[in-house]
Amino acid sequence: MTDHAKIRRRRFMTLSTAGLVGGSLLPTCGQITRAESKPAGKPWLRKTLKIGMIRSKGSLTDKFRIAKEAGFEGVELNVPGINIDAAKQAVQATGIVIDGTVGGYHWGQRHTDPDPEVRKIALEKLKQGITETAAVGGTTMLLVPGHGKDGSDDEVMERAQIAIRAALPLAKEKGVSILIENVWNDFCYDHEGGNDQTADRLASFIDSFESPWVGVQYDIGNHWKYGDPADWIRTLNKRIKKLDTKGYSRKDGSWTKITEGDIDWPSVEKALRDIGFTGWLAAEVGGGDLARLKEIRDHMEESLHCNKSVAGAG
Repeated sequence: MTDHAKIRRRRFMTLSTAGLVGGSLLPTCGQITRAESKPAGKPWLRKTLKIGMIRSKGSLTDKFRIAKEAGFEGVELNVPGINIDAAKQAVQATGIVIDGTVGGYHWGQRHTDPDPEVRKIALEKLKQGITETAAVGGTTMLLVPGHGKDGSDDEVMERAQIAIRAALPLAKEKGVSILIENVWNDFCYDHEGGNDQTADRLASFIDSFESPWVGVQYDIGNHWKYGDPADWIRTLNKRIKKLDTKGYSRKDGSWTKITEGDIDWPSVEKALRDIGFTGWLAAEVGGGDLARLKEIRDHMEESLHCNKSVAGAG
């Protein structure tokens, strides 16, 4: 039995013992199981989005209802600081999946900060985020591990590795994968470099942990300025556990709506199919009301044909 299977079994048995399997947590557990088994007939890419993109007043349940009406299957919450009870109620009421979370602290308290006290706070928040993610049924936590400005390349790399290794036992215990996002943080790429850079350094960083609980939440648009997304996808390959999507124009040097930049989406789709990826695709663009969220959903569909079935995605 794999580590992931053991975690799922232990989580199910824990809920059964607590008498919760017949109650409010059952839909969440069932949705996670379906997400991992990826049965034929399900979309090869499952649409999710960041909670901050849902620009509406009301409760978390109200926001989840809008996301569902807009055509999204999941929502990613920010950690730490989740209202666990409210999140469970929102899942139960709407059927939305909390597929994962995003570290909301990693710019303010960086794991690579020169100050060890700041790094200590960051690690505490990472561990709290992992615990909260598991508590609401999520299986991934997105992490920006640091910033290149915090020291030499070796110093930054070492500090990031120390932090993630310190959190790995908890990640394994809770069944939550730590997923590194490629962002403009001068980490594992040259921020002043050209547009022909590769994902080799990021792949090596992931491999350094020798753990199935560390992977990549690959943002398709983020490094179009620095390299070819299709090439990065093929290099990162099975290290990619999840995707983010946005648009970018090399020509104009600016962010765009998903389908309005100059990213070669057919080549991205082919690369994802070549590596056999199926799973969650998270929008990370400017949000808005229901109409705007529906537009984002349509752009996700137009760019990568998300609704094609798993069986036909190869």
